[in-house]
Amino acid sequence: MDLTQSILVAILALFLGVALLRIFRTPLKLAVRLLSNTALGFLALWCANLAAPVTGLALGLNLWNALTIAILGLPGLILLLLLQWVL
Repeated sequence: MDLTQSILVAILALFLGVALLRIFRTPLKLAVRLLSNTALGFLALWCANLAAPVTGLALGLNLWNALTIAILGLPGLILLLLLQWVL
């Protein structure tokens, strides 16, 4: 493969990469947003568990609780705490 063919292959790969990025931009944004919100949900659960000796309410640090908090936000955390308190 000579230099011109290598350059053409690199340009084609760059074009295909940009095209794929443009096609999947919105789903990638949603996935990154959900992933960051899930990480914040884990942080909120960890903070809630730090306060467990004072409040008496402890939530499990698992993916389902973190996803509930990621999707619903602060109301999701309050919902999980109320469910723990009632049950």
